Amino acid sequence: MRGAASAFWRRLDRPGHDSAMIERSGDGWTLTGVAAFSEHGTTGLRYQVELGRDFATRSARIEGFRDGVPFSHDFRRAGAWYVDDVKVPDLDDLIHLDFGFTPSTNFQQLRRAGLKVGDEADIPAAWFDIGETCLVRLPQHYRRVSEDCFEYESPTASYSATLELAPNGFVRVYPGLWEMEGE
Repeated sequence: MRGAASAFWRRLDRPGHDSAMIERSGDGWTLTGVAAFSEHGTTGLRYQVELGRDFATRSARIEGFRDGVPFSHDFRRAGAWYVDDVKVPDLDDLIHLDFGFTPSTNFQQLRRAGLKVGDEADIPAAWFDIGETCLVRLPQHYRRVSEDCFEYESPTASYSATLELAPNGFVRVYPGLWEMEGE
């Protein structure tokens, strides 16, 4: 990937949208996005994820509101994971941050893995969703079945599906949850 890539998704399980862009930034990448959806009240937020050259997460920030209550969280990976400067135990081996409110954070996991058709890998991530206060381990398994499709399974989330990628590397279809618009 040389320049910037962007995406716009419609949420399928409830009203909502998300828009994200990834671009080169210094010696790495910056993923930025804006999401708005209806879940436990109206939710609107901005997010930014700083990635290394190898697409490993360095830091992130989210800020917004949920049902009229503002929130913000800072994340960083420095040998260990920290949320709002509080160390999170037992996640030191994880290199990816996955936000549960957007399909955009699968981008860096798949880009870094570099799976060829027929390859598969366990790619666990530090997972965070709106309303939570801490990161948790999210086991994930990907198997590339074609140039633009990955079989995906997250046993703790009880979710499995075939994810379809757009040519720019973002997930185009996240069955039952998100679908890209305006390609």
